[in-house]
Amino acid sequence: MKIYRAFATVGGLTMASRVLGFIRDIMVAGLLGSGAIADAFFVAFRFPNLFRRLFGEGAFNAAFIPLFSKKLVVEGREAAVRFAQDAMSGLLFVLVVLSAILMISMPWLMHAIAPGFANDKEKFDLAIVLTQIAFPYLTCMSLVALLSGVLNSIEKFVESSAVSIVLNLTLIAAILIAMALGYRNDANAGHAMAWGVFAAGILQLALLVHGAYRNGVMPRLVRPVWNDDVKRLVTLGVPGVIAGGITQINILIGTIIATLQNGAVSQLYYADRVYELPLAIIGIAIGVVLLPEVSRALRANDEEAVSRAQNRSLEFAMLLTVPSAIALAVIATPIVRVLFERGAFSPSDTFATASALSIFALGLPAFVLIKVLSPSYFAREDTKTPMRFAAVSLTANTAGSVALFFVFRELGFLPHLGIAVATTLGGWLNAMLLWRGLSGRGHFALDGMTRRNLPRIILAALAMGGGLVISADLLAPWLAPGTPILHSGPALAALVTAGGVLYFSVCAGLGVLNRATVKGAFSRKP
Repeated sequence: MKIYRAFATVGGLTMASRVLGFIRDIMVAGLLGSGAIADAFFVAFRFPNLFRRLFGEGAFNAAFIPLFSKKLVVEGREAAVRFAQDAMSGLLFVLVVLSAILMISMPWLMHAIAPGFANDKEKFDLAIVLTQIAFPYLTCMSLVALLSGVLNSIEKFVESSAVSIVLNLTLIAAILIAMALGYRNDANAGHAMAWGVFAAGILQLALLVHGAYRNGVMPRLVRPVWNDDVKRLVTLGVPGVIAGGITQINILIGTIIATLQNGAVSQLYYADRVYELPLAIIGIAIGVVLLPEVSRALRANDEEAVSRAQNRSLEFAMLLTVPSAIALAVIATPIVRVLFERGAFSPSDTFATASALSIFALGLPAFVLIKVLSPSYFAREDTKTPMRFAAVSLTANTAGSVALFFVFRELGFLPHLGIAVATTLGGWLNAMLLWRGLSGRGHFALDGMTRRNLPRIILAALAMGGGLVISADLLAPWLAPGTPILHSGPALAALVTAGGVLYFSVCAGLGVLNRATVKGAFSRKP
């Protein structure tokens, strides 16, 4: 049950970060709404944020951690830190050069990132400037990712899990400063937010540097070298980043296509932020903890420990993901209304955002499964296979997003919902390919406990979904449009609490949860 404790540490800090993230997004919605300024900022934030997700949430470490862990076990800490030192120096050199080129070419690159903005010169120009301001965040987060991998490999998870808290606190501060200066839904507000992203990157890097120094594993900055270890890292790293970050790449593609519909970028962003809560808490916790765990077990030739870690991770993931998906699908409208509908965020924005959220929710189990299944490849230093699967999913998602966007528009539906459908189907395709690949190689088989519990988890989640529909109808007067937050907020909290109580009660009744399981999950004994 030691692995559950690690999940609880990472998941708990991620939960704190996401709560702050919700507060941040509520404030952003009130400040910018879903108009031109919001679209420009979210496009500007999406590109560096993509790299935050790719690097900060485990994709880069898919290659780095197995190699670092091998050095740590075979050659000792000093050799492992030297490897991290070489990796950091090379990564920093490449990123500084790449960032300079991309920032200079942003006026041309923006045509590819946001083609729909070309018809609105003011929005287009603002998106360019905001992206250039926020772009150095990419370099900071890449270094944060490497230092996180070093700390996670020695079972130190606090700093890497708390790093997003710094981002959210910094952006909340930027929003408060913008409001104090009287900025509301204008270019100045966008500038304040972009500079907040810039400052957050520096502060997040400072936190990880402090953690690495405190634990005696801070790599020194040296002249970049091209040796066998760095070459191996690059060989594994490029496919690993693509494979591990496929969900975020799919979202980026959706954002590019959404620029063709006014307001769609913002609406997809807000929907993404809501369903990213369970994805972050569950998926990231598993991705951060499971990869080092499986890597260590493989180095020790302990196949039983590998199987146990994989099965408990899958069971833990589905225990929390399946009910989250059903809840987000059936009560999407009250969630979006209570969180965002105020200030510049209108009832029509609520409808468009909630519709996208309901569709995204159906793909949530798939996105989490990707986080569960990918480490089994990465720990074996196989990043090319999941990259091939990711390429298939990415191609299907891109073609589907483009086709369904125009089909939905022709049929009179909200076009951005076609993007949400394609993203969800692309996630399931990728998860199924990963599952089939592992099963075919004999690297992943469900044990008796998992086979017993999965059907019961689904049954309990369906019962909870029915209870939520009935409860939402009873609480409808307190969740109606225009209801003050002092009334709608407690009503939504009561609705979510009732659903949670019902779900875990049914799980307990079906034998999925018992006192020994819960006690063991938080015990300090391995």
